[in-house]
Amino acid sequence: MDQIFAPWRIEWVERPDKNPNIEDCVFCELPREDNDRENRVVARSDHAYVLLNNYPYNPGHTMVIPHAHGGEYEALDDAALLDHARLKQRTIDAMDAAFDPDGYNVGLNLGGTAAGGSIDDHLHTHVVPRWAGDNNFMAVISETKVIVEALEESYDRLHEAFADQEGTTVNDEDDAVQL
Repeated sequence: MDQIFAPWRIEWVERPDKNPNIEDCVFCELPREDNDRENRVVARSDHAYVLLNNYPYNPGHTMVIPHAHGGEYEALDDAALLDHARLKQRTIDAMDAAFDPDGYNVGLNLGGTAAGGSIDDHLHTHVVPRWAGDNNFMAVISETKVIVEALEESYDRLHEAFADQEGTTVNDEDDAVQL
């Protein structure tokens, strides 16, 4: 089995100022702040929100995150569970409109440090758009992943696609789309 050694990642994982204005869980704090575009909160529903991933696998890589703090899927009440599932559907619809991918990887991070990357106690679902050939020679031969679009452009495309969905409200282009 090959192992990938990435010692530079430890600086990011252990950085003392991970989120200097965040005192508690970043997934709890970000949606409370009044700067959706800067925080990359693209859309909101009653019980969850969509956050563009700061370290995407592909352009448009988002996370659908329940507002309720916790790492256990079973702890979500029925309303939060249904809202989270519907928001995943709407996220895929928005990505279809914004990026026209060939497919998706959708995965739920829950249950502790092994599952959540650097966020281990607040469950979240990654939605990653995929295209035929996105694992091209750069990743296979050069061990380099090329992200072909800036996060700001991905945010704008997804924001517009969510805004175009039925039943949405857009107060300001810098605010998340209300679903």
